[in-house]
Amino acid sequence: MDGMSNQHITTQKTQETAQGCPTGPLLGRIALVAGATRGAGRAQAVELGRAGATVYVTGRTTRARSSEVGRTTETIEETAELVTAAGGTGIAVPTDHLDEVQVRALVERIDREVGRLDILVNDLWGGEHLVAASVFGKKSWQTPLADGLRILELGARSHVITAALLFPLLIRSDAPLHVEVTDGTARYNRRYRENMYYDLAKNAPIRLAFGLGQELVEYRGAAVAVSPGFLRSEQMLAHFGVSEENWRDAIAQEPAFAIAESPAYLARTVAALAADPDRAKRWNGKSTSSAELAKVYGVTDVDGSQPDAWAYFEDVARGKEGSPEDYR
Repeated sequence: MDGMSNQHITTQKTQETAQGCPTGPLLGRIALVAGATRGAGRAQAVELGRAGATVYVTGRTTRARSSEVGRTTETIEETAELVTAAGGTGIAVPTDHLDEVQVRALVERIDREVGRLDILVNDLWGGEHLVAASVFGKKSWQTPLADGLRILELGARSHVITAALLFPLLIRSDAPLHVEVTDGTARYNRRYRENMYYDLAKNAPIRLAFGLGQELVEYRGAAVAVSPGFLRSEQMLAHFGVSEENWRDAIAQEPAFAIAESPAYLARTVAALAADPDRAKRWNGKSTSSAELAKVYGVTDVDGSQPDAWAYFEDVARGKEGSPEDYR
């Protein structure tokens, strides 16, 4: 896919349509999913592709090298292949979004090949290993400063760099959409998220979406912060020693896992959001969740349910009796 030109992409899509291939509501749209190696990022890239979009997928783990996360089983090349298999056009571009030189090179490439960006999904993170080792059960002053600052780099600084450098391309769209993916909604995150570094990292994308939404108004655009619930990512499944096929076996270890959702749930809701012509009026500057978007757009998870983890966690925090199954 490297070096694919705008003309090449347009010609390819025209040929596919003529051959009777599905078109989809996002046909002709150009998307970038930053942090698409695995989990929600990968799933969103695939669903945008399924809806017909050309999707640039970025991340640090490739078939040649791994990021600090240490997983080699998922790569951005594989994500791009999954996007194409779903009906879109996937283009893998290895990028460390904390490296301004690499992000500027990404911008130049998209500018050269297609000249604009319609959808920017900022799903950068990769800090689970730091959170597990240095955040849970610790006060901020007990967290090694280097780990805390790295959490802020991965969860906040990378998002700022990406938005700052990609927005000049995004505002060329006739209907720009920026999605900030985080952990927790603005409502839920009124609670302290256990540790100062994690709290800052997960609230920063919410404020980014709010602020950038104000700046996108004159461009008829929308910036939205979206949070999955208890996500059954590859890393989470591996943590519990289960797979997507037998994920419920992990409930014995963690009862709250009964409310878990697949990455496809968030991805389907974001694809529906991207296809909504009224999204700017409905969502600009707001913080929402996969569950709320699912209810608005009639989306379900892979098992046909509509899990609402944040409603469950809020009710449990207030002492309300109820089972996770009541919130699916």
